[in-house]
Amino acid sequence: MSGIFLALGALALAIWLYLLLGRGFFWLPRIAPPAPAPARWPSVVAVVPARDEAAVVGRSIATLLGQDYPGKFSVVLVDDHSSDGTAAVARAAAEAAGRAERLQVVAARSLPPGWSGKLWALAEGVRALEESGAAPECFWFTDADIAHPPGGLRALAARLEATGGDLASLMVRLRCESFAERFLIPAFVFFFAMLYPFAWVNDRHRRTAAAAGGAILIRAAAYRRIGGYAAIRGALIDDCALAQAVKAQGAIHLELSRDTLSLRPYPRIADVWQMVARTAYTQLDHSPWRLAGAVLGLAVTYLVPPLLLLAGGGAAWLGGAAWLAMAVAYLPMLRFYGLSPLWAPALPAVALVYLAATIDSARRHRRGAGGQWKGRVQWQSQR
Repeated sequence: MSGIFLALGALALAIWLYLLLGRGFFWLPRIAPPAPAPARWPSVVAVVPARDEAAVVGRSIATLLGQDYPGKFSVVLVDDHSSDGTAAVARAAAEAAGRAERLQVVAARSLPPGWSGKLWALAEGVRALEESGAAPECFWFTDADIAHPPGGLRALAARLEATGGDLASLMVRLRCESFAERFLIPAFVFFFAMLYPFAWVNDRHRRTAAAAGGAILIRAAAYRRIGGYAAIRGALIDDCALAQAVKAQGAIHLELSRDTLSLRPYPRIADVWQMVARTAYTQLDHSPWRLAGAVLGLAVTYLVPPLLLLAGGGAAWLGGAAWLAMAVAYLPMLRFYGLSPLWAPALPAVALVYLAATIDSARRHRRGAGGQWKGRVQWQSQR
């Protein structure tokens, strides 16, 4: 038995040495320096899908209309059958900002089979622009619960022009105020970066592709070239699906943001659980075999190291070293979110919650309730 413990400890430590040194240094949340201003600023329209977002959409629209962008810019809000007055709140925010003429509200048509709700709303916004002859050079796809700094679009457009790519995206700073958020949210970004190392995403010669749906700036020509959102209409992890389609024919860029903020609160662990369970099984392509592999991999990587301390001897030393490497990797993300380093040793407990939520995601899918969001089952047409 001691031999098995030693083997597990050696495997866990090897995994963490690889993650620290061989996976694009994903654990270092670097903020890219500002890109130089381009010679010409492209025209941009922000397209904002919104379904029952009255609590946050006013602030989001105010920050969008407050952009100090030097080029031509306007905002389209797509009201996706809201029942809480989302559109009225958005219009009131535009009036209060004195920029009502820069906001257009579009009512989404009924969701057709095979489409996820968010992608249909975004496609409806693009359709309205193209039908009116007001299609811009770039679309800025952003969520209704994001607060943007005044220079947000300027920085994103400068990055797009400087890289010469087709898509630039920001991983926005998520709320980290409640106990549940402090416990689980930094790890969410940490795990995302582990799956999609930003350095690999930004490397034209690697296939790794990802984006973050809170802030995506894409050239209209690239959007049309990939077939628009119709080409990925059933995708639940839509931002990464879009990035993958674009990178197959061009270049993309993804970075962290300190000052582009998510307004969506997660006051309870159950709220974060819901966010993870909605798409985790989709990330595994709805494969029971991949689920089994993910469970085994997470267990060895995160749960085995602290458990080996109970075994004593060499296995305990190996487990302790792996746990220490894990905490060292997690520290920069905790620092990014302004949290105490005392949270670092808790990463195994955090991983256990995400592991359970992933299993629950598979359970929901088997029951036909996967991808539920805003009262709508998103992948019901795919079953």
